[in-house]
Amino acid sequence: MTTLYDFSATAIDGSQIDLSSYEGKVVLVVNTASKCGFTPQYEGLETVYDKYKDRGLVVLGFPCDQFAHQEPGDDGEIAEFCSLNYGVSFPMFSKIDVNGSNAHPLYQWLRSEKGGLLVDRIKWNFTKFLVDTNGQVIGRYGSTTKPESIAKDIEALLPETN
Repeated sequence: MTTLYDFSATAIDGSQIDLSSYEGKVVLVVNTASKCGFTPQYEGLETVYDKYKDRGLVVLGFPCDQFAHQEPGDDGEIAEFCSLNYGVSFPMFSKIDVNGSNAHPLYQWLRSEKGGLLVDRIKWNFTKFLVDTNGQVIGRYGSTTKPESIAKDIEALLPETN
C-alpha cells in the first residue's frame, strides 16, 4: 500500500527531502501561492503549525503556479515572501505542478486517494490534504476552508498530551 512516506520532494532550498522523515507525524499538505486571494491562509497555516508542532503536526507547503499565474516567483522569492510577510517556519518545497501530466507524483497520489467533489484534480490554490501518522490521507479540504477550521480534525489524529 502506498503512503506519504513513499515520496520525496525538493525543498525550497534545493535539498532533497525523503517524506519518510515525517513518519509518525500528522501532516497537512497544502499547495500554496503568493498572489492569491487565499494567500492570507499562510497566517492560519503557521498558527496551526505553531500550536500543534510539539504534538507531532507538520505542515508541508508546495508552491504552485497552475492557477491564474498566482505564484510567479522563483523559489528564493517565494521563500523570502513567506518569511517576511507571514513568518512561515513550516517546511516549504520547490514550486511544482499539482495537476496534469507534469503533476508531482505526491500530488498524483494525493488526488487518487481523495478526489474532489466531481473530479480528482486540484481546483485552486490552498487545497489541503490531512495525512495521519501512518501516512494515509484522511481528509481533503478546499481552498475556502481556513486552516484553523481543520484544527479539530488535526487534534483527533494527534497523541494526547499529558
